Amino acid sequence: MDASGPPTRVSASVRPTDDAMLRRFLLGLAEGLNAAMEPVDRIRDIMLEVARAYGRSDVDFVVLPTVILVETGSGDTGKVALRSTLDPSFRFDQIQALYDLVAKARTGSIAPVDGIARLNAIGSMRPRYRWPVRVLGHAILTTGLALLLAPTWQGALVSFVLGAFLGLGKLIRSPTIQLVFPVVAAFLCALAVFLVAPYIAIGDPIRLMIAPLATFLPGGVLTTATRELAAGQMIAGASRLVTGLVQLALLAFGILAAGTLVGVGSSTYLPLEADGQLPWWVGAVGVLLFAAGNLLHFSAPGRTFGWLLLALAVAYVGQTVGQALAGSTISGFIGALAMTPVVLWIGSLKHGVPAQLAFLPAFWLLVPGAAGLVGLTEAIGSDRGMEDFVAALVSVMSIALGVLFGSALYRVVHHGAEELADFHIDMPAAIDEVVKPRFWARLLPWRHDSVWRRIRRGEASTPSSESPNT
Repeated sequence: MDASGPPTRVSASVRPTDDAMLRRFLLGLAEGLNAAMEPVDRIRDIMLEVARAYGRSDVDFVVLPTVILVETGSGDTGKVALRSTLDPSFRFDQIQALYDLVAKARTGSIAPVDGIARLNAIGSMRPRYRWPVRVLGHAILTTGLALLLAPTWQGALVSFVLGAFLGLGKLIRSPTIQLVFPVVAAFLCALAVFLVAPYIAIGDPIRLMIAPLATFLPGGVLTTATRELAAGQMIAGASRLVTGLVQLALLAFGILAAGTLVGVGSSTYLPLEADGQLPWWVGAVGVLLFAAGNLLHFSAPGRTFGWLLLALAVAYVGQTVGQALAGSTISGFIGALAMTPVVLWIGSLKHGVPAQLAFLPAFWLLVPGAAGLVGLTEAIGSDRGMEDFVAALVSVMSIALGVLFGSALYRVVHHGAEELADFHIDMPAAIDEVVKPRFWARLLPWRHDSVWRRIRRGEASTPSSESPNT
């Protein structure tokens, strides 16, 4: 639903009086793409393409995770606009609406003032589904992931209840509460699992409690970080990577705090035997439920379900093959390597969906399955601290390397020699002008532009008509 009405066709050029409006529109688009967890190099490429659609080739951008700068004009006449962001995040329906707007902006088919109005409408867009459906969606995706991590009927039931509780808490729109809620959620979820584990055969308690925490995992941050590192954006990529690892550590702290309160020992972090394992096809059911839960909880458009299911299936199959061939440590690398080109290909299709809609759920599927947070928690909570800590680091980095290799492979295939950047620096206008020496300086005989040298070369400023007769 377009709040700005029918798109307004604008001319290919933008008048100088419209520069301020255009800069504001470009800043808003870049901020929206940042909220969609798009890599900063991709944001810059999109913004340059949009600027050319509005007849401006003298526009440049600097995009970082929390700061965006746009310059219009060149030389001494250039003007810079700055925008500092607090790293917001969009739901899937907002991401889809944002990329629809970007498609219009790439052709210059919407006026900047209407584009700004549309951006404000996207920011205040109400979810596609009401809160009971979104809470149910979080419980469903949690159950699906539990069937992949701890395939028992008891574990699936516990995960459904915890997923519904945490899904309701996630809908509280308070910046202060949302800041501390991931750690609180990890604490409450671990507390509940540790209390019921002695009485119900739920399998591995650590893996089970991570299923309700899947949407709190910094999947988007780590995914975007590795894609930015693949593109050579070291500042943005390294800062996001550190942020993601810190978020994993905070979640592990909440789990360990609950274990300390209950008084569990290191043996509690080891898996328990379940009364009965589920059939082998439960894994496929888990992927299907996980995709449906993401669709409902994040209010994704219905047409994205097939693409989302495809990305999750590729990630799951790749991870399963990696588990069989090389063990759990390398399984995340193979899953990410198989999934990344497919997701980027989906994003490039005319009738596809934005890559971010498939990237985020696929990475949530890979991180717990590759024992990232599991290994980090067991590293501190069990007696095998150093061994499990190293295994946790290797698991997380294996997924990062899988995304890195997959992104690089896709960029080479689709861009090739275009990845070679042009290195050029514009000189200031004052330096470009030829500076004439002062009159007294031209009287010095040792200067190369001295008037005495010109006289000796017969280049004195005498009239040319006084040439000698022979």
